[in-house]
Order: sequence, then structure tokens, then C-alpha cells
Amino acid sequence: MDYDILYETDYETVVAKYEDKRTGNKSYQSEKELEIELIENLKKLGYEYINIKNEKELIDNFKNQLERLNNYKFENDEWNIFFKKEIQKEGVLEKAKIIHNDDCITTTINNKGISKNIKLIDKSNIHENKLQVINQYREEKGTYKSRYDVTILINGLPLIHIELKRRGVALEQAFNQITRYQRNSFWAGSSLFEFVQIFVISNGTHTKYYSNTTRLNSANHHKKTNNTFEFTIFFADAENRRITDLVNFTNYFFARHTILNILTKYCVLTEDNNLLVMRPYQIVACERILNKIKYAENKNIYGKIEAGGYIWHTTGSGKTLTSFKTSLLASKTDYIDKVLFVVDRKDLDYQTIKEYEKYKKGCVSSNKSTKILQEQIENDNKIIVTTIQKLSTFIKKIKFIIFIIKK
Repeated sequence: MDYDILYETDYETVVAKYEDKRTGNKSYQSEKELEIELIENLKKLGYEYINIKNEKELIDNFKNQLERLNNYKFENDEWNIFFKKEIQKEGVLEKAKIIHNDDCITTTINNKGISKNIKLIDKSNIHENKLQVINQYREEKGTYKSRYDVTILINGLPLIHIELKRRGVALEQAFNQITRYQRNSFWAGSSLFEFVQIFVISNGTHTKYYSNTTRLNSANHHKKTNNTFEFTIFFADAENRRITDLVNFTNYFFARHTILNILTKYCVLTEDNNLLVMRPYQIVACERILNKIKYAENKNIYGKIEAGGYIWHTTGSGKTLTSFKTSLLASKTDYIDKVLFVVDRKDLDYQTIKEYEKYKKGCVSSNKSTKILQEQIENDNKIIVTTIQKLSTFIKKIKFIIFIIKK
């Protein structure tokens, strides 16, 4: 019997329902035991363990990984110029902009004046990125000497840092340790650890993650942070069941497709320099909407009830961020003409536009009349915020458009 495929998707970022992967009763583990187990589990997931303990080894590996990713061999003087000019930008914010705002760095790297595009991360083909794990990296040049627990390198760049405490120790201690590193040493030397986007803290029993959320201040570029423990996040499955034990967290959060999707799709650098990482239920909502869009396209059921759906989130759960990211990802789909975010009154129209602008300046078009709305639908505006009143006057004229309605 032959079957027609209605739609197929990449791996879901958040697993539908997690299974307990732990073996044996581990009521007590030392920090070292947790670290060894974590690294072994990461290796099983396809991470390469690499024995890097100092800055020179870190930079050499970074160079090798960029050459592999870009299929380009740097001459020594080219590399030195590129590294100093493009990588050693001052501060967490400038480094975050490189990761989230640029698909590649366009730079002149030789004496002939020829420009070259260098990717730090392949966002289109995420499995082209190399994942490595290092531990006990020593930073000798900070305010105090530091030794970091476990760090994940993406194409040689430290983008995720993990701080561990033995079972039974309060999780806040790991959080406070990272805060000290931010203050005393991440900025030191080559400052590559300022590229870290996500922190993970664990005492084996409880594990949480959070973004490297740093607001910069002109007088003190790397030492002022608005991180608080209250903003740390539990990972969960699609049924919102928390995945807290480090073994289970590692198997699901650090699965290659999951962590690469989170880094490349579900982190947002806002216009007020705040780095956000989305919560599991927000990611699930985004992907279910996108999958429904793909289903409707492949089954050709636009305009029918089964092409729609709804997402229910409580007040204060981040609905605007969820809808913004969904709108942005949907707008990049080649078979979607427009994405309309529909609100039921004018004050919400203004409020939504203002909030969207926080996430990405100029990403959305507003309208003061039905005529302007029609012009926007007919031109290149991809994401439009409007009211249901303006929309109702010409609804029959539109083609393939996605509606996201906020009540």
C-alpha cells in the first residue's frame, strides 16, 4: 500500500515525553563524579571530548574549527588580523551581536583587499556545526585565577558553560559561582568566554539553564549583570514535566538537534541589549504552530477549520515573545506570503508593535487605515500587526496568509 506524506518535520526541539534514563540509585555524588558522568554522557551524544586547559590551546582549536566549517585555510597574519579585529570585540553585548545578528562575518583578511565571509555558526544546516566538550579550563589572567567545570564549544567557541556542585549542595551556589566568573575572569585574556550564551547549573538532583543576560553600562562593560536566580529555567518535555536530574537533562537538553536549535532559533537578543532564551513551553508552541502551517500547506486545507488551532498560555508566560518568534520563523517560510498578527482593539495594536520592536527593530509593519493595510498586504511587508476591524473589510481578497490572533 502506498502512502502520501502530508508533512515531515525535523526532530522536535522539545521531546514529546521524556523517559527516565538514570540507572542505579545515586543519592550522593561528588562534584568530580558528576563531572565525569556528564562528560561520558555528552560523548555518547556525539560530542568530542578535547583536552584543552589554557588559552593558546583554546584559540588554536577555534582556528581549526573555523577553517573546517568555512573550508578555508587562514594564513598566520590573516588569522591574527581576523581574530583581533572581529573576535576580540569588547564586551558580552558585542559578542552576542556577532552570534545572533549576523549569519557570517564579512571581513577583509588578506593584503589584496578581497573580502571573505566567515561563519561562526551554520544556522541553516545546524548539524554542520562541531560540538566539543572541555573541562577544568584554567584562566590565569583574571582578577583571580579560575578553573571552570565543563564548557561546550560550538565550532571552537565556548557558547555554553556548565557549573556543577555535589548532590545536596544548594543550586544557588553554582549560580553564584558563575556570577563570580562573570565578574572576575570571563573577560580576561582573549575574552572568548564572553561568547557564552547559555549557562547550565546543576547539583545532580536539580538542573536549570539561563541566558547570559547582561546589560552593559558605558562605565563598566563586563561587570554589570541583571542576572538573578529567579530567572533560571527548568527544562521540560512537551507535557511540561520537568527534567531535573542531570543525567536526564543531559540526554534531552544537550541532544545535538535540541541545543543547536535553542542556540540558533530560540535565543533572542532584544533591542535593549537583553539576551533571552525561550522556555520549553514557548518552543513547543512555536513548533506546533509551524508544523500545523506545514501540514496545511501539504494537505492544501487553507481556510478550513482543521488548518487552524489555538495555544493557551497564562498571563505573564511570555505570549508576545512566543508569537514574535513564531511570526518571524513563519515569515521565512518560502510558501507563506504574509503573517498577520491580529488584535481585537487599537490599544493592543500599538502595544504589540511596541513589544515586537523590542525584539527586532523594524521587523513589523503597522497601519492606521484599511487602505494602508491593503497596501502592506500587496507589497513586501512580511509581518503585519493589525486590528480585526481593519482586516474584515477585505478578508476575501487575501491569498496564503498566516493569522496569529491575540485576545
